[in-house]
Parts: sequence; C-alpha cells; structure tokens
Amino acid sequence: MSQSGALPISISQVTKRYGDVYALDNVDLEVKRGEFLTLLGPSGSGKTTLLMALAGFTRPDHGSIRFGDNEIILTPPHKRDVGMVFQSYALFPHMDVAANVGFPLKLRKVGKAEIADRVNEALETVQLVGYGERRVNQLSGGQKQRVALARAIVFSPRILLMDEPLSALDKKLREHMQIELRHLHEKLGMTTVYVTHDQREALTMSDRIAVINHGRLMQLDTPRAIYDRPANRFVADFIGESTFLELGMNNGQLTFGGDVIKAPGWSGDAGKPALILRPERLVITSRSAGKTMNLFTATVRELVYQGDTSLMYAGLADGTEVTVRAGTRTGAAIENISIGDDITLGLHPDDTVVIDEAGEEVAS
Repeated sequence: MSQSGALPISISQVTKRYGDVYALDNVDLEVKRGEFLTLLGPSGSGKTTLLMALAGFTRPDHGSIRFGDNEIILTPPHKRDVGMVFQSYALFPHMDVAANVGFPLKLRKVGKAEIADRVNEALETVQLVGYGERRVNQLSGGQKQRVALARAIVFSPRILLMDEPLSALDKKLREHMQIELRHLHEKLGMTTVYVTHDQREALTMSDRIAVINHGRLMQLDTPRAIYDRPANRFVADFIGESTFLELGMNNGQLTFGGDVIKAPGWSGDAGKPALILRPERLVITSRSAGKTMNLFTATVRELVYQGDTSLMYAGLADGTEVTVRAGTRTGAAIENISIGDDITLGLHPDDTVVIDEAGEEVAS
C-alpha cells in the first residue's frame, strides 16, 4: 500500500471562539505535501480544535483551510478524503476486525471482493495479518490502535489526521508504536497531522512541530531546532527541562554573578535577557575551563540515581536551583560528587541560548 497523491495543507487566519475564549486565534500554518507535522501543546491549547477543523467536525468562525488548491472550510467531513484516527479508536464493538477496517469502503459502495483485498492489504501494512475475524474485545490496546490506523488508511486518503492515538498505551508499547507509526508514514507518504501533548513523542516522530498555546502558534520548526533554539520562554519551558537565569549587562556584554556570558549570536538588543539552562547541556568542570566555557559556581543539594542517568540538584550563588543530568558510566564525574560539595558547572557557548523575557529569542 503506497500513497502518491498526498496533498499540502494551507491554513490561513483560522479563528474559533467560544464566548470570550479564543480556541484558535488567527492561526497561519503551511503543512508540506507528504510531511509528518505534529501539533504540540498543553491541554486546552487549541491543538485538537485545529485538528477537528481540518477534519470538518469543527467549523472556524473565520479563515481559510485549503487541501491542495481546494478550499474545504464548507466541505462536510465525509467529502474531505481524510483518514482519521481518534484518541478512543472509535472501533465498532459488534463488528470483527475485517468489518471495522472495511467500513469506510462499504460507505463508498466498493464491491465485496475489492473490500476483502484492500482490507487484507491494510492489515498487512499494520502487521495484523490473520486478525480479520477477531472481535474488538479480543484485542490488546496496541492491536486496537493498529486496527484504527488500518481503517483510516484503507481507502487511500491523501491526508491522515491523528488525535493522540497512543495516549492509552503503556510507556513501553507507546514508544514502540511511535517508531512503527514513523516507519509507516515513510512507507505510505501521506500528509499527516498528529496531535499530542507529549513532548518526547513529538520530538521522536515529527518532520516539523507546531507548538501551540492559547490558540496561537508559538513556533514552527524541526524537532532539533525547536529543542535547541526555542523562540520564546513558553517553548523552552514546555519542551524539555529548563532553568532560566536573569542576566545583567555591563558595557554591552551579558553577565551573571559578575562573570561574562559568552553568547556568540547575541544581538545586544534584549529588553530582559535570560539564559536557558538544559540539564543535559551542563557539565561538571573546573575553573580552568573558563576560557572556552561559561562557568557557574554551585553547591550540591541532592543526588538522584535513575539507572541510565543520575540527576544532581545544585544551588547557584543567587539561590537559583539548577539540574544536571549525567550518564552513569564508570568514571563519570558525578560519581565523585557528594551533597554539600562546591562545584563548577560549565556550559559551552554553542549551547548558550538567551531569550528576551518578553518572548523572543535573541541569542544562540
């Protein structure tokens, strides 16, 4: 099963309001043909509302949605040629697997022989060959998710929409299915819009991520760019772990605790510059590294062993608590650290990202 007719999606000034609350506030977004784009945001951010607008289950108050060259804002859901996977799977409990998967073809009045062939092909695609006669209540959570996906792709839609389809799975199965879905997307090539509130899931699966909050698009970029170069404090705080240090300025240079902060891309026009510290980017070092790294003096307050990594919580001179995440291999620097020790933490200039507390990134 392959898909060569994937369509781009163009979203322009889409607005949806419920009373005085804007679920979507003038959203502009372009989804590339064949792209896997994730809508990421906290509960109530507007990401599911936007997905439902694409599916046709929610009609925006204002704006335009185009699939390819066609405006579809007034097109009913069943005429949009869109495959949909719901959070609850929405499988029919009185039907077996084959009947569930073939249901979209039956609605399209496809012949029985062709339905059987296409159902078998879809089940093979999602690795459920031989499951056609099983009842829904005989399936595991992961199998139900695959049946829902097979039903969404069986009629070869040009756009696939998924609303948190992995949220009901346990951690191990969820991580496995993330990779499977990514591989399936690469095989089928459908334009895919995926909704999640799970940052790691978005980073794992996506070509690009659209971070949404309060109905507005906060940032649109690749997973690495969004993680390494967040556009504002919300994105930096929502994706990954971050500590924010308010910086000073002295003779045009950024400073913290009297030390100059090396930020190669800093433009020098930040209103309220703040430094983003990621736990995995901080290293335990010595004062002699000051020529090549930004240094911070800290006191160790707590150590937590987590198997594959260890966490160290340390207090800076101004009282700010920072977290350092380190590997647990033999000889790791954190092995020789004890609670109460005074240590030096280093941050490479290339990992130094400064944002304006007003919102915009100003250095990287």
